[in-house]
Amino acid sequence: MNEALTVASQTLAEQARAALGQRNLIFVGLMGAGKSVIGRLVAQMLGVPFLDTDGEIERVSRMSITELFNAYGETEFRALETRVIERLLKQGPRVISTGGGAFINESTRGQIKTGGVSVWLKADLDVLWERVNRRDHRPLLKTANPKQSLENLMTQRYPIYAEADLTVLSENVRKEIVANDVLKAVAGLAKEGEKQ
Repeated sequence: MNEALTVASQTLAEQARAALGQRNLIFVGLMGAGKSVIGRLVAQMLGVPFLDTDGEIERVSRMSITELFNAYGETEFRALETRVIERLLKQGPRVISTGGGAFINESTRGQIKTGGVSVWLKADLDVLWERVNRRDHRPLLKTANPKQSLENLMTQRYPIYAEADLTVLSENVRKEIVANDVLKAVAGLAKEGEKQ
Protein backbone atom coordinates (compact mmCIF):
# COMPACT_ATOMS: atom_id res chain seq x y z
CA MET A 1 0.00 0.00 0.00
CA ASN A 2 1.28 3.46 -0.89
CA GLU A 3 2.41 5.39 2.20
CA ALA A 4 0.84 8.59 0.79
CA LEU A 5 -2.56 6.95 1.14
CA THR A 6 -3.79 7.17 4.70
CA VAL A 7 -7.24 5.75 5.34
CA ALA A 8 -8.73 9.26 5.12
CA SER A 9 -6.97 10.12 1.88
CA GLN A 10 -7.87 6.71 0.47
CA THR A 11 -11.56 7.45 1.11
CA LEU A 12 -11.10 10.90 -0.39
CA ALA A 13 -9.39 9.37 -3.44
CA GLU A 14 -12.33 6.99 -3.90
CA GLN A 15 -14.79 9.90 -3.72
CA ALA A 16 -12.75 11.94 -6.21
CA ARG A 17 -12.41 8.94 -8.54
CA ALA A 18 -16.20 8.45 -8.47
CA ALA A 19 -16.77 12.19 -9.14
CA LEU A 20 -14.43 12.09 -12.14
CA GLY A 21 -15.93 8.99 -13.72
CA GLN A 22 -14.29 8.54 -17.12
CA ARG A 23 -13.22 12.18 -17.36
CA ASN A 24 -9.62 13.35 -17.34
CA LEU A 25 -8.20 15.59 -14.63
CA ILE A 26 -6.07 18.28 -16.26
CA PHE A 27 -3.65 20.47 -14.32
CA VAL A 28 -3.08 24.02 -15.53
CA GLY A 29 -1.02 26.87 -14.09
CA LEU A 30 2.28 28.67 -14.30
CA MET A 31 5.68 27.02 -14.34
CA GLY A 32 6.69 26.07 -10.82
CA ALA A 33 3.12 25.62 -9.58
CA GLY A 34 3.74 21.89 -9.13
CA LYS A 35 1.58 20.55 -11.95
CA SER A 36 3.84 17.57 -12.66
CA VAL A 37 4.74 16.71 -9.06
CA ILE A 38 1.20 17.08 -7.72
CA GLY A 39 -0.33 15.59 -10.87
CA ARG A 40 1.83 12.46 -10.58
CA LEU A 41 0.89 12.04 -6.91
CA VAL A 42 -2.83 12.61 -7.54
CA ALA A 43 -2.77 10.07 -10.38
CA GLN A 44 -1.15 7.55 -8.06
CA MET A 45 -3.77 8.23 -5.38
CA LEU A 46 -6.60 7.90 -7.94
CA GLY A 47 -5.10 4.79 -9.51
CA VAL A 48 -5.11 6.24 -13.03
CA PRO A 49 -2.29 6.92 -15.53
CA PHE A 50 -0.33 10.18 -15.38
CA LEU A 51 0.86 12.04 -18.47
CA ASP A 52 2.90 15.23 -18.72
CA THR A 53 2.29 17.10 -21.97
CA ASP A 54 5.80 18.56 -22.04
CA GLY A 55 7.22 15.04 -21.68
CA GLU A 56 4.94 13.81 -24.48
CA ILE A 57 5.98 16.74 -26.70
CA GLU A 58 9.65 15.97 -26.09
CA ARG A 59 9.03 12.28 -26.81
CA VAL A 60 7.24 12.82 -30.12
CA SER A 61 9.55 15.59 -31.33
CA ARG A 62 12.76 14.05 -29.97
CA MET A 63 13.74 17.56 -28.84
CA SER A 64 13.68 19.33 -25.49
CA ILE A 65 11.16 22.13 -24.93
CA THR A 66 14.04 24.66 -25.01
CA GLU A 67 15.32 23.22 -28.31
CA LEU A 68 11.80 23.39 -29.79
CA PHE A 69 11.41 27.03 -28.74
CA ASN A 70 14.83 27.90 -30.16
CA ALA A 71 14.34 26.03 -33.43
CA TYR A 72 10.71 26.84 -34.22
CA GLY A 73 9.56 29.65 -31.92
CA GLU A 74 6.66 29.80 -29.51
CA THR A 75 3.92 29.80 -32.17
CA GLU A 76 5.01 26.47 -33.67
CA PHE A 77 5.59 25.02 -30.22
CA ARG A 78 2.02 25.95 -29.18
CA ALA A 79 0.62 24.34 -32.35
CA LEU A 80 2.43 21.09 -31.53
CA GLU A 81 1.29 21.34 -27.90
CA THR A 82 -2.34 21.71 -29.01
CA ARG A 83 -2.10 18.59 -31.21
CA VAL A 84 -0.50 16.54 -28.42
CA ILE A 85 -3.10 17.63 -25.85
CA GLU A 86 -5.94 16.86 -28.26
CA ARG A 87 -4.57 13.33 -28.67
CA LEU A 88 -4.08 12.80 -24.92
CA LEU A 89 -7.62 13.93 -24.09
CA LYS A 90 -9.20 11.27 -26.32
CA GLN A 91 -8.83 8.62 -23.63
CA GLY A 92 -9.63 8.73 -19.96
CA PRO A 93 -9.64 8.77 -17.11
CA ARG A 94 -6.12 10.12 -16.77
CA VAL A 95 -4.33 12.86 -14.91
CA ILE A 96 -2.65 15.22 -17.36
CA SER A 97 -0.20 17.97 -16.50
CA THR A 98 0.01 20.74 -19.10
CA GLY A 99 2.70 23.31 -19.82
CA GLY A 100 2.21 26.79 -18.41
CA GLY A 101 1.07 28.30 -21.71
CA ALA A 102 -1.26 25.53 -22.84
CA PHE A 103 -4.43 26.84 -21.18
CA ILE A 104 -3.70 30.34 -22.51
CA ASN A 105 -4.16 29.13 -26.09
CA GLU A 106 -7.88 29.52 -26.82
CA SER A 107 -8.12 26.36 -28.92
CA THR A 108 -6.28 24.26 -26.35
CA ARG A 109 -8.34 25.77 -23.53
CA GLY A 110 -11.49 24.71 -25.36
CA GLN A 111 -10.18 21.17 -25.73
CA ILE A 112 -9.30 21.03 -22.03
CA LYS A 113 -12.72 22.34 -21.02
CA THR A 114 -14.48 19.63 -23.03
CA GLY A 115 -11.88 16.93 -22.32
CA GLY A 116 -12.24 16.74 -18.57
CA VAL A 117 -12.01 18.66 -15.32
CA SER A 118 -9.37 21.39 -15.17
CA VAL A 119 -7.55 22.28 -11.95
CA TRP A 120 -5.58 25.50 -11.64
CA LEU A 121 -2.69 25.11 -9.22
CA LYS A 122 -2.40 28.71 -8.07
CA ALA A 123 0.78 29.93 -6.36
CA ASP A 124 2.06 33.34 -5.40
CA LEU A 125 5.14 34.93 -6.95
CA ASP A 126 7.56 34.10 -4.14
CA VAL A 127 6.61 30.42 -4.16
CA LEU A 128 6.91 30.20 -7.95
CA TRP A 129 10.21 32.09 -8.01
CA GLU A 130 11.72 29.89 -5.32
CA ARG A 131 10.83 26.82 -7.37
CA VAL A 132 11.78 27.97 -10.88
CA ASN A 133 14.94 29.84 -9.88
CA ARG A 134 16.69 26.54 -9.13
CA ARG A 135 17.00 25.56 -12.80
CA ASP A 136 17.56 27.51 -16.00
CA HIS A 137 15.61 25.47 -18.57
CA ARG A 138 12.58 27.78 -18.79
CA PRO A 139 12.58 29.48 -22.23
CA LEU A 140 10.19 32.26 -21.17
CA LEU A 141 12.48 33.22 -18.27
CA LYS A 142 15.62 33.68 -20.32
CA THR A 143 15.47 37.46 -19.93
CA ALA A 144 17.48 40.18 -18.22
CA ASN A 145 15.06 40.13 -15.26
CA PRO A 146 13.53 36.65 -15.01
CA LYS A 147 11.60 37.33 -11.78
CA GLN A 148 9.93 40.34 -13.41
CA SER A 149 9.15 38.17 -16.46
CA LEU A 150 7.52 35.62 -14.16
CA GLU A 151 5.46 38.35 -12.51
CA ASN A 152 4.42 39.63 -15.95
CA LEU A 153 3.29 36.12 -16.91
CA MET A 154 1.22 35.95 -13.70
CA THR A 155 -0.47 39.26 -14.54
CA GLN A 156 -1.27 38.11 -18.09
CA ARG A 157 -2.23 34.52 -17.36
CA TYR A 158 -3.94 34.39 -13.97
CA PRO A 159 -7.24 35.82 -15.27
CA ILE A 160 -7.28 33.04 -17.89
CA TYR A 161 -6.27 30.28 -15.46
CA ALA A 162 -9.20 31.45 -13.32
CA GLU A 163 -11.49 29.94 -15.99
CA ALA A 164 -10.44 26.45 -14.84
CA ASP A 165 -13.14 24.30 -13.25
CA LEU A 166 -11.32 24.17 -9.90
CA THR A 167 -8.65 26.24 -8.17
CA VAL A 168 -6.29 24.78 -5.56
CA LEU A 169 -3.57 26.73 -3.80
CA SER A 170 -0.04 25.44 -4.29
CA GLU A 171 1.89 26.58 -1.27
CA ASN A 172 5.17 25.61 0.36
CA VAL A 173 3.71 22.65 2.22
CA ARG A 174 4.19 18.91 1.79
CA LYS A 175 3.05 17.77 -1.65
CA GLU A 176 0.66 15.26 -0.04
CA ILE A 177 -1.27 18.17 1.50
CA VAL A 178 -1.73 19.87 -1.88
CA ALA A 179 -2.65 16.54 -3.48
CA ASN A 180 -5.30 15.97 -0.80
CA ASP A 181 -6.62 19.50 -1.44
CA VAL A 182 -6.98 18.57 -5.11
CA LEU A 183 -8.85 15.38 -4.21
CA LYS A 184 -11.18 17.36 -1.91
CA ALA A 185 -11.92 19.82 -4.72
CA VAL A 186 -12.62 17.02 -7.21
CA ALA A 187 -14.76 15.08 -4.71
CA GLY A 188 -16.72 18.30 -4.17
CA LEU A 189 -17.84 18.14 -7.81
CA ALA A 190 -20.10 15.21 -6.95
CA LYS A 191 -21.67 17.15 -4.07
CA GLU A 192 -22.29 20.15 -6.35
CA GLY A 193 -23.96 17.84 -8.87
CA GLU A 194 -26.25 16.44 -6.15
CA LYS A 195 -27.44 19.96 -5.24
CA GLN A 196 -28.52 20.77 -8.80
